[in-house]
Amino acid sequence: LCCSSPYIPQSRLRYTPHPTYATFCRPKENWWQYTQGRRYASTPQKFYLTPPQVNSILKANEYSFKVPEFDGKNVSSVLGFDSNQLPANAPIEDQNAATRLQTRGMLLGVFDGHAGCACSQAVSERLFYYIAVSLLPHETLLEIENAVESGRALLPILQWHKHPNDYFSKEASKLYFNSLRTYWQELIDLNTGESADIDVKEALINAFKRLDNDISLEAQVGDPNSFLNYLVLRVAFSGATACVAHVDGVNLHVANTGDSRAMLGVQEEDGSWSAVTLSNDHNAQNERELERLKLEHPKNEAKSVVKQDRLLGLLMPFRAFGDVKFKWSIDLQKRVIESGPDQLNDNEYTKFIPPNYYTPPYLTAEPEVTYHRLRPQDKFLVLATDGLWETMHRQDVVRIVGEYLTGMHHQQPIAVGGYKVTLGQMHGLLTERRAKM
Repeated sequence: LCCSSPYIPQSRLRYTPHPTYATFCRPKENWWQYTQGRRYASTPQKFYLTPPQVNSILKANEYSFKVPEFDGKNVSSVLGFDSNQLPANAPIEDQNAATRLQTRGMLLGVFDGHAGCACSQAVSERLFYYIAVSLLPHETLLEIENAVESGRALLPILQWHKHPNDYFSKEASKLYFNSLRTYWQELIDLNTGESADIDVKEALINAFKRLDNDISLEAQVGDPNSFLNYLVLRVAFSGATACVAHVDGVNLHVANTGDSRAMLGVQEEDGSWSAVTLSNDHNAQNERELERLKLEHPKNEAKSVVKQDRLLGLLMPFRAFGDVKFKWSIDLQKRVIESGPDQLNDNEYTKFIPPNYYTPPYLTAEPEVTYHRLRPQDKFLVLATDGLWETMHRQDVVRIVGEYLTGMHHQQPIAVGGYKVTLGQMHGLLTERRAKM
């Protein structure tokens, strides 16, 4: 009950089972006589969902897209994608996909936010552009820069296939564009113009690191617009992990920062399904990550860098975008917070300095990139945040998806390759389908 009137008749009050809630939503005057008058103890009730109700919840955020063929000779190696979100809080984490128009490559990714949704939202909007720019040849970058300089119409770098629940921050679009433009201008200056094959792994790493650097720089510089100034600070002080797949023909690259995961579904000769992991979790369960962290800091911090399986005893993932609390020096944090808006200054999280904070940065957004050459038995790829993998075993995930896709295939009409087919041949095709089922 939210009370705006200074006086509300007692008969109209609805009592809450806990005094905290009663005093939180209270009339401005004489509130004690209502909160102290009566309190009702509530008996916990159990509510059971029916299967249709469960299905409606699970299907609420489904999104599917069938990838068209690019031309008659070169078809995309990606037939389509399906994405879904099951929120544990609000707003929910982002999932999206995009097709690079300059090549037949496709980008797909999941982004998991923490300490707020601001960073995951910004990374989901911006990272694919940074990757696309990193992969574009020198000539194309020059064309884009000349078009912007002369004010001519600019062809879109990406064709987005965003989830219906996703959105772009219109207020920050100019700021984001200017940072991206500075990046491609530097790439133009660094490139001599000689034609050379672009290293996809290096491009992915550079894109991740550059975006994280821009997020940090934008927060330090600030913005005259108070709304934008608060936005860039929220983005920097919150955090996000990212797992991105780049598929181009038979070449599959997975760039992972944090504890989301990429899993390949492989169909064996006997029709069974097996899971192939294409990323490593960057957390305390990864011995190599623990060793990396310890080597990057003095020996006297070996016991404090990771405590209770968390970075400095606080953060679960060991790699992430944003989270400047684990990257900036203490002096820089204090300077930015003191000069920032009141909303930031009042936030206890931003004021808090992690314990044993001696030699920052303790956190990086640099991804670990895995390469896989696709084979006929590689049927699908699952990208998911840690919420899925903590709930289900990877083999169960792959089996469920594989059996679903196989069932869909078995329900399709049989392709007979022409009209002159004998009943015996048709019987053979049906018998083969039945055996597979």
